[in-house]
Amino acid sequence: MQAAMTAEPAQSGPFAQSGPRPLLGILLRLAAMAVLGVMFSLVKLAGEHGIHVTESLFYRQLAGLPVAIAWLWWTGALASIRTARPMQHGLRMILGVSAMALNFSAMLLLPMAEATTFGFAAQIFATILAAMLLREPTGRYRWGAVLLGFAGVMVALQPGGEAIPLQGAAVALGGALMTACVIIQLRRMAQTEPAGAIVFWFSLTSLVPLGVAVLLFGKNHDLTSWAILAGLSLSGAVAQILLTASLRHASVAAIMTMDYSALIWSALMGYAVFGDIPGHSVWLGAPLIIGAGMIIAWREQHLAKRRTMEAAEYPVG
Repeated sequence: MQAAMTAEPAQSGPFAQSGPRPLLGILLRLAAMAVLGVMFSLVKLAGEHGIHVTESLFYRQLAGLPVAIAWLWWTGALASIRTARPMQHGLRMILGVSAMALNFSAMLLLPMAEATTFGFAAQIFATILAAMLLREPTGRYRWGAVLLGFAGVMVALQPGGEAIPLQGAAVALGGALMTACVIIQLRRMAQTEPAGAIVFWFSLTSLVPLGVAVLLFGKNHDLTSWAILAGLSLSGAVAQILLTASLRHASVAAIMTMDYSALIWSALMGYAVFGDIPGHSVWLGAPLIIGAGMIIAWREQHLAKRRTMEAAEYPVG
């Protein structure tokens, strides 16, 4: 879930915040989480109909490409796709496809609520990677949040119990780690690359390895299976529009915590479509993981405000 929810940088271009309309941004983000719940339920349903995960990924990205192009055209930012750093986009593609593949696979191996809960660990991993790779200062608040988040993961895993399949949990946590790698790569690229270029080139280049994978693992399907794939692709494209639109009306800090509503939709869709009822360990561990993510988000917002005030008080030049 988290890989799909990871937003591209919104500092400039068509994805920049367009005005102080935080309520609209929050509503759009909540709608995006609901649509993503539908998409992931279709991903899981596709797996039950014998559709390989690479097919789900390919058609999801194939539907997303024209959406990205149309959005860039509508906002007058098609020129922003020019880039002088193809290697950076190549690395972003590898990380992004890997994260999506693991997160889609986690949905096949685990009940939806459990897969979503482990996906929330991405922000925790991102904090650790930012400290290690980007040398970002990480104080006691964020390290405390990391420890709280990992405690939540351990509670959700229910060590010694049989509620959570360890293979599925490992894949889900691997997906969260790869999603964190995507977040770090996006932070690096946002310093030099327009958001439009990042979105466009990921949508386009990801179709190359996924197209090869479909040739190897794809097969003919009945009408029901094709309908599932069509619904998966459509819901993914709609979610992409809603996620992007939310960033035009509210700051990342204002809408970030709305992503945790995905757990509600995952639990509802999991029960309605597959009859899955989340175990007690999930409902105990999820608040700890979500709380850790909210602490990290609050701390980043607080530090950003402090930097803005210091820059205003001591302008350079």
